Amino acid sequence: MFKGLANLGSMLKSAREMGGKLEGLNDQLKTQRASGSSGGGMVEVEVNGLGELLRVRIDPDLIAGGDCELIEDLIPAAANQAIAKSKQLHAEAMQAMTAGMNLPGLSEALADMTGTDIEEDDDDEKDT
Repeated sequence: MFKGLANLGSMLKSAREMGGKLEGLNDQLKTQRASGSSGGGMVEVEVNGLGELLRVRIDPDLIAGGDCELIEDLIPAAANQAIAKSKQLHAEAMQAMTAGMNLPGLSEALADMTGTDIEEDDDDEKDT
C-alpha cells in the first residue's frame, strides 16, 4: 500500500518537472521559425515553432495580375506547409525533452500530431 503512495508521489513530482520543461519548451519554440511557399515562391508564409503566423509575403507581380482566386489558393497552401514544418519542430523538441523517459505511446502521439512517423532511438539498431 505504501509502495503505491511512493510511486504516486514520484509521478506527481515528475509531472511538476514536466510542466516546467513544457513552459521552457514553448518559450524556445516561439523563437524558432518555419516557412512554407507556394506558386513557385510567389507566396511565402513564416510561422514560429508554435504554429503562430508571423509573416506573409506575396510577390507584387502576383498582386498586379489581379488573380484573387489564385492568391486565395496559394496562401493556405503555403501556410499549411509552414504549419506542418512547425509541428515537426514541436514534435522533435518534445522527443528531445522526453528522451530517456519511458512514456508508453509517446512516439505514436507525436506521429499523430505531425502526421509523420517519428522513430525512437533504439540501441539495438545499428547504422549500416
